[in-house]
Amino acid sequence: MICDLAETYGIYDYKQLPLYKVAVFCKGLRNNSRVKMKISGQNFSDETMLLAGILDANNWLVWSKSKDGQKNKNKPKPVLKHMYSDNSKQNNCIKFSSGKDFENERKKAIEAIKKGG
Repeated sequence: MICDLAETYGIYDYKQLPLYKVAVFCKGLRNNSRVKMKISGQNFSDETMLLAGILDANNWLVWSKSKDGQKNKNKPKPVLKHMYSDNSKQNNCIKFSSGKDFENERKKAIEAIKKGG
């Protein structure tokens, strides 16, 4: 978020601003900003996905006019499908509904480390 605020608004020390203003600035960030992509679970921007789709369509058209295409051999591998399959992998992210829940889980993790587990 720090990088996005600095890049978009020139805000380098957001902690000096009221929380409400920081929230408004974050809401105004573009959809391909780092923080919005992270929150939405996107690994690639919409533009990148669109370009990958165009590349796949172009590769398929060129292949279909080739000798391999006439014989239905060596189909081009779709880039977009590969991007989606990487994006659908499960991540081991734990989410908390409150700061208290986070602190409780943190204490448990620290105790487990101290016990050697």
